[in-house]
Amino acid sequence: MAKFEKKRGKTAPAISTASLPDIIFMLLFFFMVVTVLRDSELMVRVVVPEATELDKLEQKSLVHYMYIGRPLKKYQSVYGTSPRLQLGDKFATIDDIPLFIEKHKLTVPESQHGRITTSLRVDGDVTMGIVTDVKTKLRKSGQLLVNYSARPKAE
Repeated sequence: MAKFEKKRGKTAPAISTASLPDIIFMLLFFFMVVTVLRDSELMVRVVVPEATELDKLEQKSLVHYMYIGRPLKKYQSVYGTSPRLQLGDKFATIDDIPLFIEKHKLTVPESQHGRITTSLRVDGDVTMGIVTDVKTKLRKSGQLLVNYSARPKAE
């Protein structure tokens, strides 16, 4: 008969942590590369209206934003207090919209051009005059998919 020995006092070998800093730095580098920061600094006051029926935009890469509102206090001395259009990170005129759309189309694959959406973020206190002008220019530029940003209505 064979003797059975009890394994007492034997411990599992220690796990090597020599590669742990390398793994941590790879994760840090990965998250730094894939994190998307805000594209532009908001230069106008935009408090979007409340809505009850909201649809979520599926592909954020196919969306470009246009902000319409009154300039913030630090820009009012230069641009006044009337509602302005912001494209990207600068104030623009209605005539700059077609160029803005074309620049965005360069960043999107050609097969996706028909799915590009313009999201209008309009302050709730802005009159419809400038919004109508923007919508007309978008229509003339061939940009027909337009979304209006809103926040959920508190119940």
